[in-house]
Order: sequence, then structure tokens, then C-alpha cells
Amino acid sequence: MKLTKSDVTLNEKDALTDMLNCEKQLMSLYTTALFEGSTKNIRKNFSTNLLGVAENQYLIFTQMSTRGFVEPKVANKTMIDETKDTFKKQKKALKADA
Repeated sequence: MKLTKSDVTLNEKDALTDMLNCEKQLMSLYTTALFEGSTKNIRKNFSTNLLGVAENQYLIFTQMSTRGFVEPKVANKTMIDETKDTFKKQKKALKADA
């Protein structure tokens, strides 16, 4: 089966989604590298790169939101309280294990 250009061309939403996913992956990699960096200079470079990638991720997300490709969920008070409770329990469990 021979693929044509129209078979492999991404539409705007797919291209932005791909870019967003790449930025998220880069953030994960830079975070790991930052944690494992063995010198101040290396850690500073990873930190600078991480902040740059975070900014890129936000800009892409903003463009997707502007175009109606993503709709962030609005957190109501119940959702916020449940999430706080979850993290409080986890924090308490971590302190108990220490």
C-alpha cells in the first residue's frame, strides 16, 4: 500500500496535540535529569531548559484552548477539597513511614 501526502499530513489539532505531548515528555526527561544532575552547573542548565519547555508547553496549550481543541475542566469546591484530602492522607502516610 502506497501512502500519499494526504495520508500522512497532520491537521492543526493533531499537530498541536503532538507538539504538546512532546513538550510534556521533554518536561519529564528534564525533571529526571535535574534530580540526577551531579554538579551545580549541570543542574542549572537542566533547570533553565525545564523552565523553557514549561513555557513552550503553556503556549501550545493556550493555542489549543483558543482554537477550542481542549477545554480545561473547571474544578468545583468538592473536587478541590477531595484532592486536598487525598494529598493530606498521602503526606500523613509518608510521615508515618519515615
